[in-house]
Amino acid sequence: MTNKIIIIDLEATCWEGIPPKGEVSEIIEIGICLLDTLTGEISDNRGILVKPTHSKISPFCTQLTTLTPELVAREGVSFEEALQILKKEYQAYQYTWASYGNYDRNMLQKQCALRKLPYPMRNEHINVKERFQEVTQHPKRLGMHQALNYLKIPLVGTHHRGKDDAYNIAKIMYRLVTNDL
Repeated sequence: MTNKIIIIDLEATCWEGIPPKGEVSEIIEIGICLLDTLTGEISDNRGILVKPTHSKISPFCTQLTTLTPELVAREGVSFEEALQILKKEYQAYQYTWASYGNYDRNMLQKQCALRKLPYPMRNEHINVKERFQEVTQHPKRLGMHQALNYLKIPLVGTHHRGKDDAYNIAKIMYRLVTNDL
């Protein structure tokens, strides 16, 4: 049994309103880090940019995430390559993993299924948003930024960037694991 948990936060193409005809929401960044639940150490924090193939990054999406079409085209990898990074560099199938809500798990499963690619993660998933509500007994499900404020943890980086959100979620998760509320 390991004391490491993989934390993932996805960013995806999005629009203000409905997607343009023929476009679907797809992953454009996989934010990831490893949380040591014994020490609170957060390591291997990175953002894997993913080139979309069935949509374009809209101005609304850039405003929300700061990810531009040019940046993703220049630094992004294919979705298949991103999955290989999860598999080879993070051994994602060996660890329980966590995300803030079920969106990330559902989106990753959906995109793998649509492309007929093997799902790289273990089935053991922790929904940090639900866990936060259970542990704190808060009457509402709070967003990640609100949960950070509740715990008096400063937001690190840019909200809605996968790498930064994964790091911030790891901070929340550690506080939940240690019951330091």
